[in-house]
Amino acid sequence: MRPSRRTFLHLAVGAAALPPVSRFAWAQTYPTRPITIIVPYPAGGGADAVLRVMVERMRTLLGQPIIIENVSGGSGNIGTGRVARAAPDGYTLGIGNWSTHVGNGAIYALPYNVLSDFEPVAMHQIFYLMLVAKKALPANSLKELIAWLKANPDKASHGTTGVGGQGHLAGILFQNLTDTRFQHVPYRGISLAMQDLVAGQIDLIFADTSAVAHVRAGSVKAFAVTAGRRLPAVPDIPTAAEAGLAGFSIANWNGIFAPKGTPKDIIGKLNGAVSSTLDDAGVARKLVGLGSEIPSHEQRTPEAVAALQKAEVEKWWPIINAANIRDE
Repeated sequence: MRPSRRTFLHLAVGAAALPPVSRFAWAQTYPTRPITIIVPYPAGGGADAVLRVMVERMRTLLGQPIIIENVSGGSGNIGTGRVARAAPDGYTLGIGNWSTHVGNGAIYALPYNVLSDFEPVAMHQIFYLMLVAKKALPANSLKELIAWLKANPDKASHGTTGVGGQGHLAGILFQNLTDTRFQHVPYRGISLAMQDLVAGQIDLIFADTSAVAHVRAGSVKAFAVTAGRRLPAVPDIPTAAEAGLAGFSIANWNGIFAPKGTPKDIIGKLNGAVSSTLDDAGVARKLVGLGSEIPSHEQRTPEAVAALQKAEVEKWWPIINAANIRDE
């Protein structure tokens, strides 16, 4: 028996009055399936290594598998673009840092906005650069390296993750401070540059924490770190200031970002998982051993990451534009 028109309209009005499934409801049950975190660099780099230490604990806390997907190329822009285009449901996240979420916005014509198209989740790593060179380079200290570079202008090759990456800018700053000149050789990721450095195909790198293992193995020479104090992971390597180059201090960071519009409750759950992971003594010990510094609780919050990113954009974009650094 078909319902009367009056009954049909009554049912329709009643159905319309029911609340739709909201983003709040998603957050209440999140996560219910595997989470993918995109690393915008090849496997083996510092960002990749740190995340692989963290995900084991995060999987337990969130109750779902976490898949790491390495999407390299474009100085990190290809993988970062994948995150920007993903559904804002908490199931596709990305690793971001100074290069991907600050510098690249001033250097490349991007199809996304580094400030407004992402939701910061948490900062999970602070790290410093390390100046390393191939073993055959005829210098055994930073002063000797500078002297050799001055005696051989434009002969040395400098591997980086691409134009405008922090390693590239570190090289420019180093050349300005030391009155030296060397060639820029961009790679798809720092791990690929490191392979060529170990093989003797390039001369030097301003590397991330991925250099620590190679320094310990004796496969590269290390001259200085860009930190204000020596790193516990490699205490025998002096700071640049200790080695005779005052003013050469550079810090970087890695954080997790979600697409714009991801519900705040989901961001909160993810932030809690990251922060709890960093508080785990075993995880922290491994990260410090990789050359990382653990961010404080205040530095880990989404609000703190957003404020840092905005401040870095305001500081660095005018500098990058004044130097006319653009995609080659």
